[in-house]
Amino acid sequence: MPDLRIGTAAWSIPRAVTQAFPGDGSHLQRYARVLNCAEINTSFYRPHQPQTYARWADATPNGFRFSVKLPRTVTHDAALRGTREALVKFLDEVAALGDRLSVLLIQLPPSLAFEARAASAFFRLLARLTDTPAVCEPRHASWFTPQADRLMNAARIGRVAVDPARHPDAALPGGWLGSDSDGSHAILYRRWHGSPRMYWSAYDADWLQSRADELLRWSEQAAQWCIFDNTASGAAADNALDFLSLTGGVHSS
Repeated sequence: MPDLRIGTAAWSIPRAVTQAFPGDGSHLQRYARVLNCAEINTSFYRPHQPQTYARWADATPNGFRFSVKLPRTVTHDAALRGTREALVKFLDEVAALGDRLSVLLIQLPPSLAFEARAASAFFRLLARLTDTPAVCEPRHASWFTPQADRLMNAARIGRVAVDPARHPDAALPGGWLGSDSDGSHAILYRRWHGSPRMYWSAYDADWLQSRADELLRWSEQAAQWCIFDNTASGAAADNALDFLSLTGGVHSS
């Protein structure tokens, strides 16, 4: 697959898989020699100085890319309303990633229902402030409707595919899927949180194989991101390595 990105939320290297990330350097430097992307989640909880983002960018090779989660002050506290000042500050900070910045992740709280006017205004504001593509992980059932999907499609916002899925449609990408709806020139972003126990459970080989098969249904021109967020027990790195092997990567368990 021409543009397949496999990584984890953050870049922790558990002791059980440390030999799969050889060499000297920081955890990020070692991680980035094996996996080609990482999701920065800490930005959700607290701001980082531009020099911190710049240091992370400098620790990675040219082909490496980051996604960055929007602050909770924007998505949760403000519920997408009146967020211009906070967005400008956040975007100024993450700009220090330079060309390593690839995707902005908008994760919404489970309590935030779809409201077309607020969502449309927020997506328009974000598009005016940055050219960086964005994807959205809604969690309220009202976001999984034709109206919400049309709005995200018009705004060129991809809907994140997740596991476990709170709604049946949440298991597959939605929203902006490219002009031909086959993923061409769009970002198909997946976040796999661990199941049955979110953040803790590891995925088995059959589950990983079925996900690898699903990737093949989309255009080769799609940018496909697969982020393992089952980090609480250290399963994410191991699952990412196994998935890398299944999809033609160099790692072998």
